[in-house]
Amino acid sequence: MTVPREMPEKWPRVRAPGGAEEERRVRANAREYNEKFQYASNCIKTSKYNIVTFLPVNLFEQFQEVANTYFLFLLILQLIPQISSLSWFTTIVPLVLVLTITAVKDATDDYFRHKSDNQVNNRQSQVLIGGVLRQEQWMNVRVGDIIKLENNQFVAADLLLLSSSEPHGLCYIETAELDGETNMKVRQAIPVTSELGDTSKLARFDGEVICEPPNNKLDKFGGMLYWKENKYPLSNQNMLLRGCVLRNTEWCFGLVIFAGPDTKLMQNSGRTKFKRTSIDRLMNTLVLWIFGFLVCMGVILAIGNAIWEHEVGVCFQIYLPWDEGVHSAFFSGFLSFWSYIIILNTVVPISLYVSVEVIRLGHSYFINWDKKMYCAKRRTPAEARTTTLNEELGQVEYIFSDKTGTLTQNIMVFSKCSVNGHSYGDVQDVLGHKAELGEKPEPVDFSFNPLADPRFQFWDPSLLEAVKLGDPHVHEFFRLLSLCHTVMSEEKSEGELYYKAQSPDEGALVTAARNFGFVFRSRTPKTITVHELGRAITYQLLAILDFNNIRKRMSVIVRSPEGKIRLYCKGADTILLERLHPINQDLTNVTTDHLNEYAGEGLRTLVLAYRDLEESYYEDWSERLHRAGSAPEAREDRLARLYDEVEYDMMLLGATAIEDKLQQGVPETIAILTLANIKIWVLTGDKQETAVNIGYSCKMLTDDMTEVFVVTGHTVLEVREELRKAREKMMDASRSMGNGFYQEKLSSSKLTSVLEAIAGEYALVINGHSLAHALEADMEVEFLETACACKAVICCRVTPLQKAQVVELVKKYKKAVTLAIGDGANDVSMIKTAHIGVGISGQEGIQAVLASDYSFSQFKFLQRLLLVHGRWSYLRMCKFLCYFFYKNFAFTMVHFWFGFFCGFSAQTVYDQYFITLYNIVYTSLPVLAMGVFDQDVPEQRSMEYPKLYEPGQLNLLFNKREFFICIAQGIYTSVLMFFIPYGVFADATRDDGAQLADYQSFAVTVATSLVIVVSVQIGLDTGFWTAINHFFIWGSLAAYFAILFAMHSDGLFQMFPNQFRFVGNAQNTLAQPTVWLTIALTTVVCIMPVVAFRFLKLDLKPELSDTVRYTQLVRKKQKTQHRCMRRVGRVGSRRSGYAFSHQEGFGELIMSGKNMRLSSLALSSFAARPSAGWIETLRKKKGSDGSTAGSPSGAADKTLKDSRGTRCWDARERTSR
Repeated sequence: MTVPREMPEKWPRVRAPGGAEEERRVRANAREYNEKFQYASNCIKTSKYNIVTFLPVNLFEQFQEVANTYFLFLLILQLIPQISSLSWFTTIVPLVLVLTITAVKDATDDYFRHKSDNQVNNRQSQVLIGGVLRQEQWMNVRVGDIIKLENNQFVAADLLLLSSSEPHGLCYIETAELDGETNMKVRQAIPVTSELGDTSKLARFDGEVICEPPNNKLDKFGGMLYWKENKYPLSNQNMLLRGCVLRNTEWCFGLVIFAGPDTKLMQNSGRTKFKRTSIDRLMNTLVLWIFGFLVCMGVILAIGNAIWEHEVGVCFQIYLPWDEGVHSAFFSGFLSFWSYIIILNTVVPISLYVSVEVIRLGHSYFINWDKKMYCAKRRTPAEARTTTLNEELGQVEYIFSDKTGTLTQNIMVFSKCSVNGHSYGDVQDVLGHKAELGEKPEPVDFSFNPLADPRFQFWDPSLLEAVKLGDPHVHEFFRLLSLCHTVMSEEKSEGELYYKAQSPDEGALVTAARNFGFVFRSRTPKTITVHELGRAITYQLLAILDFNNIRKRMSVIVRSPEGKIRLYCKGADTILLERLHPINQDLTNVTTDHLNEYAGEGLRTLVLAYRDLEESYYEDWSERLHRAGSAPEAREDRLARLYDEVEYDMMLLGATAIEDKLQQGVPETIAILTLANIKIWVLTGDKQETAVNIGYSCKMLTDDMTEVFVVTGHTVLEVREELRKAREKMMDASRSMGNGFYQEKLSSSKLTSVLEAIAGEYALVINGHSLAHALEADMEVEFLETACACKAVICCRVTPLQKAQVVELVKKYKKAVTLAIGDGANDVSMIKTAHIGVGISGQEGIQAVLASDYSFSQFKFLQRLLLVHGRWSYLRMCKFLCYFFYKNFAFTMVHFWFGFFCGFSAQTVYDQYFITLYNIVYTSLPVLAMGVFDQDVPEQRSMEYPKLYEPGQLNLLFNKREFFICIAQGIYTSVLMFFIPYGVFADATRDDGAQLADYQSFAVTVATSLVIVVSVQIGLDTGFWTAINHFFIWGSLAAYFAILFAMHSDGLFQMFPNQFRFVGNAQNTLAQPTVWLTIALTTVVCIMPVVAFRFLKLDLKPELSDTVRYTQLVRKKQKTQHRCMRRVGRVGSRRSGYAFSHQEGFGELIMSGKNMRLSSLALSSFAARPSAGWIETLRKKKGSDGSTAGSPSGAADKTLKDSRGTRCWDARERTSR
């Protein structure tokens, strides 16, 4: 290969000093040369372990967990004879069990990763080696190899397309594994290599590619091919990425540029940021506190030991000598400290962490198995893609939602159009008059057109009449729609056309033109064939001026068979209306009125225009375009300037209006979530009018609202002033209503709490350019204060980065859980930023789903995910943790009290086998059953009473206060558990008159009392009984007695005489009536205060869930009919607009060849409970915390009524009945 003169004689370093690759250099058919750079092979490895490394690496990873390290430390202490008062197996059995379960899970996951890796690495590929095609496994492919792909084969690595079986080096690919889109996309080889069609020519190809280093940008590639003294620019249009599938192309050849882990597919498979719940963070804090409490208990008992040994123990050295090596009371106390650390460690049992993971796994399966969240149409179930966030679903306060495809269906229907000042598309009756609401006239008959799409429907026959009568403007209108697009056409059989559009909008427009007689039939890189009213016409395609988010328009330049050159353009009205010739002013005014009308109906609008070009001008412009396209630097900027130049002084043709219908159940879902005190913000790339109209359609915005603030400022000062005015209006309105707010200047935190308690309902709408200023550091707090005071917030024309910034802003200043939901790749950053990310598997691929924590197919399922699964998960986890800490403190603190009666000798009360089995056999399954299956009210009531969701938002069910209550109850139980049997045994005798008080009998009595008390307690805590709960609770009790009698049996003694010495002790002890009376007394005294407290609380201060359960019982007795929601219609309309959903670059590829109404809101049965006041007090208190902003709260909790006068349940009245 000859190096061109422009290239330096000495190549720059390919790798930076730190090892990072600065650029990539690949020479075709030169393995030895390419191996110098040590590029990655094509072998991928997603697995973590192999047979040799599994055990050490997995154990190392597991001991990264503080809890596991803590228990390993305890195990080491137990191996020291001088301080161990328990056998080593009391710790090693639970520890090994936990490590084994986790290791088996990790090994299973890694086995499937190995299996997947082997399947991919062993795929076969044809590699050109020595001029001959050889079958090689994918993992043996190297950078610089030329490989051959055949139709329907996966692309093995990131390839530079060299040639193909199609004309002009074209090939078609499907990118479902990259972005989830199943539309075909076109790629093209550069002309100089497209002729290398046979292996002999390819074997002699020695071109060298210098390009960007490996990165994860799927839509970008920059590089240069040097070959035969020339250089050729390369772009993403020339690349085939790993994971794509070759379609409708017999074969193609490609040069491997990136292999294995360097491919863009693998570069995008990085791990998502690990998310932790607020309960996880609280639990970590509580465990540290418990450890501190454990140390304090150890210190107290160690001091007691030192004092006892100094004062009392020294007098009994003859028959109770100190252990070897202990020479002082102080050292004895030091050893006693470590002994008690071992004995009392069960206040933080290792089984806690395992149980939490098992419960979360169970909750995840419930979500996956929920048939009510299964979409039969798409055969898509709900999926919990993580098991760590389930309980946080019950604490969400802010939802950030995309619009298109999330709230709407993203299925576009051509609804109306304006052509030369005439509006078409209103539904008409048989007499040609506009049909009244509710009439269903016949759709337009397209039977004259054999190529019409039978699924397309249009209701205004006058447009078809205009086509048949030869209206030139209407013909030109549909001619533009049939030519100005990037749709690919596939004809499966004669006359059966199948369009593959890059966006649903494009597909709808081309299909409309097809039905009205202008049928896009086929295309080549340089031509487009259209059947115009049955006559085939081929236009020469001269240029495609592609769409991007800045231009917001696309154009094509075509030459008609008559030789006339014309530019056709379609785009957003805000852009195109500025580029029209002044002669269009009158027509522009009429068309703008039509746009306002369409937008008011929630339709996505688009403006169409054209311009005739002189041959000489086009030739000059085309030459400049070619030079700009070949420029190595600032290519995009040069092209943009040329596009702007030619897209000017255009003639207006008309406008289109496309309907993007709301998804089923969206208004109801938003209304119910709002009543659950969840604030919903819509973040969309659509224009303001469209987003506002959808806001009205889905009942986020209503005509009853006090005011809707619109922020459209273009400068920092304008935005700040608009936000200030909005806040002042809200404050003034509240003062005028007599709310008594302070007149003086308030602090930031006080202002926030006052704003969030304002009277009236407000909404905020802000544009993307205004939002950019509002998110600046000196204004973000002002924006947040204003937005949080509003019931609804809509951000329009926002970028993906701005979506993430808004979510991050709320996370930063609000002590609130956030959830982001979207369906497209532009929502990924928002989904990853929020505490919880939800992906909707819709029309825009699966990138949002792949980045999400939970996924389903329809927005309405969010209501069930939060109000049922989320609330239940939070409730269950909180009840589990409360009970778990209670039972372990009740169990462990008995040792502490016993220490004062055994000379602080670190002697245990219980048998060591009981200590081992208490948390893993006797009490583990009942609490797991409660944590997995419990529910306070049925799912129907959870949906019917959204206010039941509030305790999770306020974190009422498990917090530091609840934790201390659980600990206090556990300590109280341990005191009674120890001192009642101790007092009884002091003077009790057996039936035969012998003394009852011996150590083993006392241990059996206390252990039996403990198991019975905690079993009765979990029976009281269980709100929803299943057969599994019954089996686990009573089965655990039965297992306790079976194991107890077995361990004191003759059989075990004969087999292990050194371990089970106390033969018959359990039988003898439990045969004494005194023991059973003691157990019964202990149980009653421990449980009765709890029962009494709960009864009084239920009677005097019931929670909403208590009231709901009571009303449910009343309903069953009275057999009253359920209420139905009123249907609420919307009056009025708002301006809307069209938003492109294209991606940039598609047109260039081709050119190179390449209002639902509200229903069934069962909120009329909403309960105004006596406890509403204290919930609101807590909410306001929470709102006033923090330096700048607190947690948001709604308006003061009124008697819960529907705003339109629907009657509500009065909980106090129902309770009094």
